[in-house]
Amino acid sequence: MSDSSTENRLSSENRPLRVGMLTPSSNTCLEPVTYGLLQGAPGLATAHFARVPVTRIALDTGSDAQFAPEPMLAAARQLADAKVDVLVWNGTSGSWLGIERDRALAAALTAETGIPATTSTLALLDACAAYGVTRLGLALPYTGDVADAIVSTYAKGGLECVLAEPFGEHDNEAFARIPPADVARQIEAAATDGAQAVAVVCTNVYGALEAERLERALGIPVFDSVSATLWRALDLAGARPSWSGHGQLLRDGSLRADVQRTLERLLKATGADRTTFRVDLPGHDLHVDLTAGEALAPGIRSIRRDASLDQRRLHTVEWLEAERRALVQPHFREAPHPPEALKDVYGVRAQMLSPVQAGDALTGWISVHSTRERDWTDADRQALAAATAELTARTPR
Repeated sequence: MSDSSTENRLSSENRPLRVGMLTPSSNTCLEPVTYGLLQGAPGLATAHFARVPVTRIALDTGSDAQFAPEPMLAAARQLADAKVDVLVWNGTSGSWLGIERDRALAAALTAETGIPATTSTLALLDACAAYGVTRLGLALPYTGDVADAIVSTYAKGGLECVLAEPFGEHDNEAFARIPPADVARQIEAAATDGAQAVAVVCTNVYGALEAERLERALGIPVFDSVSATLWRALDLAGARPSWSGHGQLLRDGSLRADVQRTLERLLKATGADRTTFRVDLPGHDLHVDLTAGEALAPGIRSIRRDASLDQRRLHTVEWLEAERRALVQPHFREAPHPPEALKDVYGVRAQMLSPVQAGDALTGWISVHSTRERDWTDADRQALAAATAELTARTPR
């Protein structure tokens, strides 16, 4: 994988992947934008659409009825006739109706068709998980009460939100007529007050084409709903998309998600308190002074955004550079000693580190932290070795 190409995993029939998208009937944005995004990865996938009636976004029974499962299941059956490889509800209704409702919808689509499925809201949450986002800026076209419902829904999912002034529209067709320059200004307004990323929560708003420029200006990811939906659909189908020109998520999202899944498995296997991965990959804007991923046990403080130390000059990392094997420390009474901040600020009392190499270069390393002294077992070491093999295989050369 590189920053200008994608791992092109064709379907089992040796053809481009087929992405089936359930589309709000009044949406005029997501189809042309999706096709435009796919031009960055020719031959990877084709997109196919079935429409379901959606015209108005509001918090009332009539509006909610538009998102009943029956019309979506009927549309999914039609897309299944085209032998699509993945299904997505390309709409963000779960953002105000509830995350569990979208999870149930995705499960129902798969039960009906046998095809893996997700939704735009679940895709945005997956993007936040891949990037470790806990404070999210929101750029929304909706009315204020719908915006407040979205903030409440995301809070239940563990996300604090920074809400830019919504545009106040309820006519779904009108969302696509909001000028892209106005959308860009709203994204900028949402990228304040500690926001770690901004999400454009609507698949009928032209935010995707602004993401790359705004990320450079703002210094944080911009998760447009159309881009996020396409990214997660391809990732769910096994494509691991990676191409440049339309923001970090389509370039780096699958790599980040792979890292996060590996670290979460490692955390569970070892019963540790924190697992991290640090890596130097300039083409993906990753460097070892900030983690590429982190998994945490409940109540453990995050180290993800702490770039205060020169990681390559730490005694433990210099040991890894020289030895190129796992460093297993049940305590810190013997050299090499970790930085005092790891002990004093983050309460770490034992750790395992494992080098990840690309050729002869130490590209990065995995850390497994414990807040108490402990004897690491053979099973712990084996889990670390398995994680190291996974991330070595998945780290771009």
